[in-house]
Amino acid sequence: MDAFADWLFVVLWGTGVLLTLVPFVPATLLILAAALLHEALVGFREVSLGLWLTLGVLALLAMSLDNLATLLGARRYGAGRAGLWGAFLGGLLGLFLGVVGVLVLPFVLAWLFEYLSGRKPEEALRAAWGTLVGLMGGMVAKVIVHVAMGLLVIRAVF
Repeated sequence: MDAFADWLFVVLWGTGVLLTLVPFVPATLLILAAALLHEALVGFREVSLGLWLTLGVLALLAMSLDNLATLLGARRYGAGRAGLWGAFLGGLLGLFLGVVGVLVLPFVLAWLFEYLSGRKPEEALRAAWGTLVGLMGGMVAKVIVHVAMGLLVIRAVF
């Protein structure tokens, strides 16, 4: 049962890391649930309380990174509230159009909303670019945190 639980965690963790690349999917919670399921299967004897606390802190960090990075990227490039709303709505609508939609629609709607709010086209483009840079930066940071979470659990269980 231990080997099954160990490999089940690895598969679920890998799935969680891949799902990090899809906006609005709770990949962090999947990784935590995978660790919890692993521990339930082995009788809660391999992951220590200290590691659970570390995973909790990393999970909070991962959940904050998306929003913080997008906000910082947008602000750095001059985006306003309209651009942030455009990027958010573009991310939601982009889910229905696949990977291209997730990457293109936040950028397009951030530009459109900035432009409609009275910005010149060049200013709106710069703001939309900042929103996209922040979104991608947050995604990369989340992947790094998710990999770290999995490696910590793997170190404890193998």
